Amino acid sequence: MSQTVERAIEILRFVADKPRSLGEVSEMLGVHKSTALRLLQTLEGQGFARRLPDGSHAIGFAIIPLAQHALDQIDIRTLAHPHLQKLNERMRHTIHLAQLIGDDVIYVDKVEGTGTVAMGSRIGLPAEPHTAGVAKVILAYLSETKRDRVLRRSTFTKYTPTTILSPAALQRELERTRKRGWAEDDGEKEDYINCVALPIFDASGRVSVGMSVTALRAAAPLEALREKLPEFRRVAFAISRELGWKGDEYGRR
Repeated sequence: MSQTVERAIEILRFVADKPRSLGEVSEMLGVHKSTALRLLQTLEGQGFARRLPDGSHAIGFAIIPLAQHALDQIDIRTLAHPHLQKLNERMRHTIHLAQLIGDDVIYVDKVEGTGTVAMGSRIGLPAEPHTAGVAKVILAYLSETKRDRVLRRSTFTKYTPTTILSPAALQRELERTRKRGWAEDDGEKEDYINCVALPIFDASGRVSVGMSVTALRAAAPLEALREKLPEFRRVAFAISRELGWKGDEYGRR
């Protein structure tokens, strides 16, 4: 990949998080401000970046149709969404669907619950392997080689007192997840929410997709979510069946 293209991609990722000044973009790239400005002006000209009244730069609106086209090409999202929507209508919690794409677990669908506050999860963004239940449940079923590749991207940043902070601790959690058949997020990134996550099997029995049910602790603590696991598992199993899985809901043939 050419250096110019790499820098343009880095800029898009950087300003997508929040508006950035020219100085911040220049510092992030490690280049002179004139170089950063030329790149920003090119992106602006194509609609992929935009200059705000205060002089800072944000992501441009041209990215929206491209993102939508990319999402529309993810067949699992189209197939699974009706199941997620129905579960959301019954439970009123937030439902996530994530898929392993390359070496990242990406949120590909999200049905917002009622009464939930803002969460860091966004469609199209990666789930953090050491905190997100939906990432853990996928990792638990991967081969060791592939799992190690994904985990090399994990920062093990501490967010709350329950955040998993080391590869060894995460490995133990993944072993528990595989053994019991579901993953949990015990307030590990946002301490006011928790979730349970279940694997979705494809026709060959592989797991590259997972779904999670996320709730405010005050509305549904982990114990309450665990009690609903049979209902959640039936939804994950229905999606697995549509993907061609012929085994049972636990991944057994």
